[in-house]
Amino acid sequence: MTNKLSDKDKKDWQDFLNSKDKLEIKDQVSSDKIRIPEKSIDLHGFTLDEANNRIAEFINHCYQNKVKKINVITGKGMRSKNLNDPYKSNDLSILKHSVPEYIKNNGELMNKIIKIDFEAVNSPSSGNFDIFLKTIK
Repeated sequence: MTNKLSDKDKKDWQDFLNSKDKLEIKDQVSSDKIRIPEKSIDLHGFTLDEANNRIAEFINHCYQNKVKKINVITGKGMRSKNLNDPYKSNDLSILKHSVPEYIKNNGELMNKIIKIDFEAVNSPSSGNFDIFLKTIK
């Protein structure tokens, strides 16, 4: 190995020094690679009351621990026994619909939330939805 630089290498180096181009700092994470703190909760198999209590506790816990996004897994409600009972609501008796409604109607929880992804809630092909939390002030 030789320690001498070729004239071409010297010229390339000088051209770089004279240019306005900057090198990417590889120690910094680019904005498209930043991951926001995220947690998931699976509410399969819970009753409405259990699911509502669990989600309220979970939102409060995540908010206190600076989690920004919660993925709530409810299932699609396809196997819900409530669908067979004509005296129960087909919409609000299924966790997929009742949990976001419970959150939306709870002022204390909504004070901690930026957005609930109701588009996912209303999608027949989705069994989960996201909640985006505010930052503690």
